[in-house]
Amino acid sequence: MSPKHSAFTARRGAAAVVTAALLVPLAACGNDDDNGSKKDGGGKDVNLTVLAASSLTDVFAAAEKVYEKEHPGTKLTISPAGSQELAAQVKQGSPADVLVTADTKTMDGLKGETGAPTVIAKNRLVIATREGNPDKVKGLKDLANSKLKVVLADDTVPVGRYSKQVLDKQNVDVKPVSKEANVRSVLSKVELGEADAGIVYKTDAATATDKVDAVEIPDDQNAVASYPAATLKGSKNGDAAAAFVKWLSTPEAQKILRDAGFQKP
Repeated sequence: MSPKHSAFTARRGAAAVVTAALLVPLAACGNDDDNGSKKDGGGKDVNLTVLAASSLTDVFAAAEKVYEKEHPGTKLTISPAGSQELAAQVKQGSPADVLVTADTKTMDGLKGETGAPTVIAKNRLVIATREGNPDKVKGLKDLANSKLKVVLADDTVPVGRYSKQVLDKQNVDVKPVSKEANVRSVLSKVELGEADAGIVYKTDAATATDKVDAVEIPDDQNAVASYPAATLKGSKNGDAAAAFVKWLSTPEAQKILRDAGFQKP
């Protein structure tokens, strides 16, 4: 082998060694951890599962996009359901990181499973009617009309308890054609014309203004729903979960909630 060819071979070998050395840490950064998350230079990506009351479905979808953009490496999975369903999931040990319910009663029943809760928003009830309000519903007393098909949420659901509270307070006896598992199911029945009216949160009615009308309930006849948020003690991402709960009280998150019709906590 000529001296010139030997020198070229030596240089190529040295370059290969340097390249391999540079690739080792990069390969390590791309390895999946036990949860399937990819690691970056500062640690691992985090996947947070947020159990959220059904009435938060739309607003949390909006919050999710903002939060993920501001917190690279954090992925949110929003899992909406009736608060009582969420509580059952927590008690059964379903893997999750954050819980947000539509009432303090449900959250208080999980004290051993959560961190200290923080109320992030409030809400009020309205009567949802078919588009155009063809039955001329003006208030709670009209829901007692036997010719009206009224649907309510089940009493085990926060919105169902709030509905019962306001109806009892006004001595209005309603015989619903069905009782639903969550507020979105009540809204859906009215949207589809399977019911003439139903009691839902103001924010839910606002998501379907092209399909339902909302009849306001006066403040002195209404109920105020509080939404507490808390980390779950079974979370494997405690710090990230706490950061998200804290963020929900920031001006930015509160603006997203206000824009969706939720009231200040």
